[in-house]
Amino acid sequence: MKIFIICSKYFYDRVEAVRKSLEEKGHTIILPNSYEDPFIEERIKKLSHEEHISWKREMLKLSEEKVRESEALLVLNYEKNGQKNYVGGATFLEMFKGFEFGKILYMYNPVPEGMLKDEIEGMSPLVINGDLEKIIERS
Repeated sequence: MKIFIICSKYFYDRVEAVRKSLEEKGHTIILPNSYEDPFIEERIKKLSHEEHISWKREMLKLSEEKVRESEALLVLNYEKNGQKNYVGGATFLEMFKGFEFGKILYMYNPVPEGMLKDEIEGMSPLVINGDLEKIIERS
């Protein structure tokens, strides 16, 4: 299965182990945007507001392409700054795009508490509680 891994850039250091494990199981992995340079956005923000907005627009378009290309999305939602199972804005948008396109949505950890909980639950993600063995071909 072709799986797009999505998460906060603050979790990119955990992506490689997940990628490797999934590839060993025969899956093809699509990596998150700016995976090779997680903090590029911080540098672009310093250039100008216009350049940052333009870059962000391109990242949103790239996310849509990656979602279309995938069969499933895996949300890596770990703790960030004391918030359990964090899902940020860009990850939420990618999840929604996956939902719109009828992709399988997996969440590594349970749905986070907070203002997006109802919307995320409405997308019916499959929570795997850290068990990558639960990611299987579905028809």
